Amino acid sequence: MSGCVFCEIIEGRRDAEKVYEDDLVVAFKDANPIAPIHVLVVPRRHVPTLNDLPEGDPILSHIGSVARKIAEQYGVAESGYRFFINVNRGGGQVVFHLHAHVVAGRNMAQYLIRATIGMIVAWKRLVKWIWP
Repeated sequence: MSGCVFCEIIEGRRDAEKVYEDDLVVAFKDANPIAPIHVLVVPRRHVPTLNDLPEGDPILSHIGSVARKIAEQYGVAESGYRFFINVNRGGGQVVFHLHAHVVAGRNMAQYLIRATIGMIVAWKRLVKWIWP
């Protein structure tokens, strides 16, 4: 699709550090990683969001299988990793081409707890500022 950064990576018109490819998906390192291991698994076919995927489409199962392979490749399959898909802006999706994240390499539980505490503190400050 014209203007889609992931389509450009898949077509080889934009650089990315690819770590896996097959007939259905391409996986590459995230340009703005949130952890030492942060890989995106992207279907070759342009699908804007999970909501646009036809019911029963096998691509999600394939993305999951590739995510497991990537976790094994990086040696984190047993120690643990996060696997997630953001859907639409409210869900944190930035690039509108369906993609899954494989994230690992730091204690993700501690990271999530710290991020949650930080958000709670920021929220409390905002509420006090709005309603003194």
